[in-house]
Amino acid sequence: MRVISGTCRGKKLSAPPGVTTRPTSDRVKEALFSILASRIDFANIRVLDICAGTGSLGIEALSRGAGSCCFIEYDPSLKTIIDKNLLVTHFQDRSEILIMDAVKALRVIADRGQRYDLAFLDPPYTSELYAGVLGALGSSGLLTRDFILVAECSARNPLLESYGHLKRFDRRIYGETALELFKED
Repeated sequence: MRVISGTCRGKKLSAPPGVTTRPTSDRVKEALFSILASRIDFANIRVLDICAGTGSLGIEALSRGAGSCCFIEYDPSLKTIIDKNLLVTHFQDRSEILIMDAVKALRVIADRGQRYDLAFLDPPYTSELYAGVLGALGSSGLLTRDFILVAECSARNPLLESYGHLKRFDRRIYGETALELFKED
């Protein structure tokens, strides 16, 4: 697993041993960021990486010029991996890591009045988190007017077309993985 493009292009990122965490493959990440690059300017945007795992999606956005990224991860053992990946890419000063339930973390940052331009959601494919997190994002005021939210899920189980004010506008399939893109209706 590596950073695909930007200031840290080619840097190798760490992943935990085993199969519990499923980092986004380089092939899917490259396709995703090609889609995003045609729609947004990464310069100084604020990014949320929800169910961050290794942090590779948020780090890719930082490498392409994002101003900051908030990494949200429930599993405390993954904080060490995210910290290590931020250290190797030198993005510690532009990052925050919240180790807590995703919906609770969204409430915490909403209470701070922070708003984000790009959000990634990549929980385990069998997770029950999709509806809760997408519903919370759709009603929280956390996202700017022109935001894009990307949910990575199983190609076999499409998400709903809408969650509150969030409406799906694109869906791409790469083998077993689907990328579903949402914006405000």
